[in-house]
Amino acid sequence: MRVLQLGLQSAVLMAGVGGLFAQAKHPVSGRVIAPVMSAAGADWLERGERESEESPSKAIRALDIKPGMTVCDLGAGSGYYTVRMSRLVGPSGKVYAVDIQPKMLDLLARRLKSEGINNVVPVLSSEDDPKLPPKSQDLILLVDVYHEFARPQIMLQRMREALKDDGRLVLLEFRKEDSSVPIRLEHKMSIAEVKAELEPEGFRIDKVLDVLPWQHIFICKKK
Repeated sequence: MRVLQLGLQSAVLMAGVGGLFAQAKHPVSGRVIAPVMSAAGADWLERGERESEESPSKAIRALDIKPGMTVCDLGAGSGYYTVRMSRLVGPSGKVYAVDIQPKMLDLLARRLKSEGINNVVPVLSSEDDPKLPPKSQDLILLVDVYHEFARPQIMLQRMREALKDDGRLVLLEFRKEDSSVPIRLEHKMSIAEVKAELEPEGFRIDKVLDVLPWQHIFICKKK
């Protein structure tokens, strides 16, 4: 059964995270904060079924990334979205690939070297700071990442500081409203939860795109 397989796999992938995560709830929405997926689960990010299950190619097109942009893949992991974004911004653009786990950045560095990609800047973040330059980003993308932030409020504040005035914060999150999406509940988010959590930190939801099989695409801007 697909739901059970993903549920069990998710539980395994979260094992060994240790100090990266402490069980907590968001103080505004009451949402349970999910554990961080460890680098041991990187193969799941690169699984062959990802295109058919999540349509990342369609998600990338929805971002409208242009050559020369400076963008961020926050929670970059092994670089699945990073390398795709790097091709779109081209040699005149830049991608900041941010992750909290050194082992993920090691995987990313090997990938960048093997593919000859040189417009990506790997960044080791902390749980309360993405370590991005102020007003530097045209786009900050979080793919199934925001719901794992141990300190989401302060991270939103830091991301807001890193965005240009007309920059966009984009969240991809598995739809909590849809019980048929075969992902553990703590790794899903609803539109209401995103709205409740982002608005107090100076963001507004500009649009929600539901063009993907399992995920919402939240396109957010500074208030």
